[in-house]
Amino acid sequence: MDMGFSFSVEHCDNETRARTGLIKTGHGIVKTPAFLPVGTQGSVKAMRPDEVRAIGYEMVLANAYHLMLRPGVEIIEKIGGIHSFMGWDGAVLTDSGGFQVMSLGRDVQVTDDGARFRSHIDGSHVFLSPELSIEIQERLSSDIAMSFDECLPFDAGREDVERSVKRNAEWAKRSKKAHRSEDQALFGIVQGGIYEDLRRRSAEATAELGFDGFGIGGLSVGEPKDITFEMVEVALSVLPEDSCAYMMGVGDVLGMAECIGLGIDVFDSVLPTRLARNACAFVSGGRINLRNSKYASSSDPLEDGCDCYACKNFSRAYLRHLVWAKEILGFQLLTLHNLRKIARFMDDARGAIKAGSYLEFLKKVREMEKLEEDLK
Repeated sequence: MDMGFSFSVEHCDNETRARTGLIKTGHGIVKTPAFLPVGTQGSVKAMRPDEVRAIGYEMVLANAYHLMLRPGVEIIEKIGGIHSFMGWDGAVLTDSGGFQVMSLGRDVQVTDDGARFRSHIDGSHVFLSPELSIEIQERLSSDIAMSFDECLPFDAGREDVERSVKRNAEWAKRSKKAHRSEDQALFGIVQGGIYEDLRRRSAEATAELGFDGFGIGGLSVGEPKDITFEMVEVALSVLPEDSCAYMMGVGDVLGMAECIGLGIDVFDSVLPTRLARNACAFVSGGRINLRNSKYASSSDPLEDGCDCYACKNFSRAYLRHLVWAKEILGFQLLTLHNLRKIARFMDDARGAIKAGSYLEFLKKVREMEKLEEDLK
């Protein structure tokens, strides 16, 4: 493809399928494995774009569904596209809106044509199809667009999932056909629920279309973790090894560590920012909740050795005070810490892969995560 996007594998671990790589976009290079902070509304919650960049991020995620509803594609397009609109000079991946139709839309009716639903904002009638989703993402001018897909709940029955896999294969074809931008990559999405044969069938159908990369969707939505990893393995066994593999919606350290070992290159999740808004901070071994009274007089930082601004300047006691006082600064500092924690984790993972010691790194992560219950 004659455009600014490419993906290349740099280093491979000897004992796992973990690898480092580089995603080239028109707005810079992204080192993988990478985590994408979620900027659903064109903003990573409680963070300035320069802060997001400063703590180690090169790409963020925005959402076509939300931006279509508010402020509207016309406004963003008029101001120069999503990068200009949100003041972010790095790469941007836009989600197609399929998951949000399922999770946020009211009175959703899905047919082969597309999805009809009521807006979660004002109840107005909305129609979204593969063609419209691609048009919106092209007009947003993101670096990577996602094909439009149907995402079912994890406990959907086999008959429904089988019907959805067939529909998603057709929607993927329509998304590919509708995509015209030479300055924007297009990723296909693998669905298939928790059924191995259907997950494989979806991966095969999506791979045949020759997308620039591939997202694995419909997982981490409530199913047991061992099934998540099993479905990831099934999908990756079919998808082209030289293509970028994107695990959608996973943001916990252990989950990402396991998936990196299986060959995943990119992650996104609202987890770090959402937990921060609920007074929780990532620390070695899991997370802590600052609403817990045992932190009321603690002079310790959130995490010893963390280089983020929150840990270098403030105690757990002060941060807990801000949380209880509902001061905006408290939630900003927790967000900064959680995102920096994930960025450092990715740095460490890439270092372990380059050193050929990722399996040892993974074992340490597993051991640390066992401590989580003791920290709460």
